[in-house]
Amino acid sequence: MRNKLNNLGHRLNRRLERSFPEQRLFLRSDQTTRFVILSPMTQLIAWTVSAAFVAWAIIATAVLMMDSISSGNVREQSMREQRLYEERLQTLAVDRDRRAAEAAAAQERFNLALTQISAMQSELLSSEERRRELEVGIDVIQSTLRRTMVERDSARGSLETMLAEARGEAPPTNAPILAGGEDMSGTISVLTAALEATASERDQAIKSAAAAQEETEELLYEVRLRDERNNQIFTQLEDAVTVSLEPLDKMFSAAGMSTENILSTVRRGYSGQGGPLMPMILSTKGEAPDEDMQRANKILNELDRMNMYRVAAEKLPFDMPVRAGQFRFTSGFGQRWGRLHAGTDMAGPVGTPIYATADGVVTHADWQSGYGRLIKIQHEFGLETRYAHLSRIGVRKGQRVSRGDRIGDMGNSGRSTGPHLHYEVRVGGKAVNPMTYIKAGRDVF
Repeated sequence: MRNKLNNLGHRLNRRLERSFPEQRLFLRSDQTTRFVILSPMTQLIAWTVSAAFVAWAIIATAVLMMDSISSGNVREQSMREQRLYEERLQTLAVDRDRRAAEAAAAQERFNLALTQISAMQSELLSSEERRRELEVGIDVIQSTLRRTMVERDSARGSLETMLAEARGEAPPTNAPILAGGEDMSGTISVLTAALEATASERDQAIKSAAAAQEETEELLYEVRLRDERNNQIFTQLEDAVTVSLEPLDKMFSAAGMSTENILSTVRRGYSGQGGPLMPMILSTKGEAPDEDMQRANKILNELDRMNMYRVAAEKLPFDMPVRAGQFRFTSGFGQRWGRLHAGTDMAGPVGTPIYATADGVVTHADWQSGYGRLIKIQHEFGLETRYAHLSRIGVRKGQRVSRGDRIGDMGNSGRSTGPHLHYEVRVGGKAVNPMTYIKAGRDVF
């Protein structure tokens, strides 16, 4: 077996001598000279090993260079995306502030219009009272005028009867018959005085009627002016209510919530006395409401709806847990590393104030596993918000908080890679994207 291997080695060396001739490596020292024979097989093995090493070095160098170039591109792209994201957030913040200023201006216009309506209602009631007094006065004047005319006709008939008797003629059939024995001259004097008084009263009644007619025309003119002013005020109020309601409707619709269910739920929480419901305007005469009353009732209904929205907005998490300029977004809602990231991360310095995003009751204020220091707040309509990784908890379990109350400070507790707030919104125990509510409320808060 050994001889066969040696023969095989000799044959291979002879075949390789053409490409790798036998070489001798001399090693000299001060006293002796030695040499090492490098056979073709040994040279082939050395060449193969050297070539493999050079190829490995080239491939490794290329891989390292590609990794370096790709990592540099990824970092630059991440930085560009971060800058774009921050610019977008700044734009949204400016847009939110502008919308808030518009809403405040609309609310101010609405309050001014409401004050004008109150003044117009007072003026309307006063003019209505004057009109009723004028109607009563006209009725009295008309009754006096009719009575005077009856007395005048009676006196005229009596005078004709007396004159006919004095001439020896038969009295008219429709004239009243005077009792005999009366002093004709005295009667004529009395009748003349009565006629003069009646004529004076008639003239006075005519003057009063003319004055009443003039005053009536003035009142009608004032009523027309009042109607025009009322129409202008109602139009301004309707426009102001429409402008004020539009962002609220959009806010609740963008949050994916049924506005009718929200309004009915809020109404069930109030009795109608001392609550947000506003009374309707009814006619004081028991008649059907006129056009102005119908328009006023419609505006009051819209105001009631706006008030319901205001109450509901205080109870829903439309606000930001961290004030603008004190944080940056680092991670959003969605899948991350194969698992659901159930909230939005907002990074900032340790101790940054954290605020409640809606009215509610604290149901948890303690340490909880990966959340670290955690606060849970239960809100109306089955919503819950969570504030995790805090450095300090400023509330206690069972405490009632309002939107904008400071509840704690940002920190790095629990499973966290740096100081930030992990903010969650849950509906019926299921996590939803908090940005849905934050973006929906950015035009209002």
